[in-house]
This record gives sequence, C-alpha cells and structure tokens, in this order.
Amino acid sequence: MAAADSSAEPAAGSSGTNESVTKIEPIRMPTVEEMRAQEVWNNCAVKSVASGVMGGGLGLMMGLFMGALENPIMHDTMTGRQQFIFTAKQMGQRSWGSCKAFAVMGLVYSAAECIVEKARAKHDIVNTAIAGCVTGGAMSARGGPKAACIGCAGFATFSVLIEKFFDRHT
Repeated sequence: MAAADSSAEPAAGSSGTNESVTKIEPIRMPTVEEMRAQEVWNNCAVKSVASGVMGGGLGLMMGLFMGALENPIMHDTMTGRQQFIFTAKQMGQRSWGSCKAFAVMGLVYSAAECIVEKARAKHDIVNTAIAGCVTGGAMSARGGPKAACIGCAGFATFSVLIEKFFDRHT
C-alpha cells in the first residue's frame, strides 16, 4: 500500500528533495493600534519623559544602595536607634539627589539624541556623540565654561564607548 501512495513524503533518513525546503511565512502587516503605538513612541517628548522617569528610578535605587553603605562618623558613641535613624536619613537624601540627577541626565540625553536623529535623518554613532556632548555640557554647566567643555568631551566619549560596547548601530 505504501508503494501505491507516491505523493507521501519520504521516510526519515531517506534522501528526499523535500527535506531542504523551508516554509516561508507571509509578512504580517501591523494593525492600526500597533501603528498608533509606534507613532506615540516616535515622539521625542514621550521618549524623553520616559527616559527621565526610568533614570529617576535608577537613581533612586542607586541612592538607596549608596546611602546604606555610608557609615556615621561617630558610630562608636551612637546607639543602635540613632545609627538606624542616621542611616535612613542618609539613604533618603542620597536617593533623592541621585533620583534628580539621573532623571535630568536621562531626559536631556534622550531629548538631544532624538532631536539630532530627526534633524539629521540618520541613526548612527554621531547622534550618540552629539547627545553625550549636550548632556555632559548641560550637567556640568554650573562649573563654568571649562567644566562644561570637559563634561561635554567626557560624556560624549563615555556615550560612544558604551554605544560601541553594545554595538547598537551596525
């Protein structure tokens, strides 16, 4: 009966021509909701605010961790309760300061990169360097022009190195 059915696929291990044929799936077009969601995330303001919120969350966690590691100077004379209160205050102050710094850093970097990318109409490493320079310069501008230049160069270098490490732009 197997000989009569010539349209059946060859048995496993036999040399048939159908083994190397891969099935090609059709391309699925995005739905209207998917296109709207993509348009929302392509907005520079939305990207920047989301990056600022995520940066703030990261800064909050880092501040809590760093604040917990700080020891009081007079830890020999402090009671356990005083040490706990001191550590809690340090954690709160550190986490709030780190939260603000990382939120501003994420917001400025993301906004600069998005605006530069849309202006240049390219997605490459130059956008990363420019956004890093803008962010570093803005974060260190209070220190004067020399500090702003050093911050620009340092953050741009750091951004490009991180970008090369993750190799996002190929």
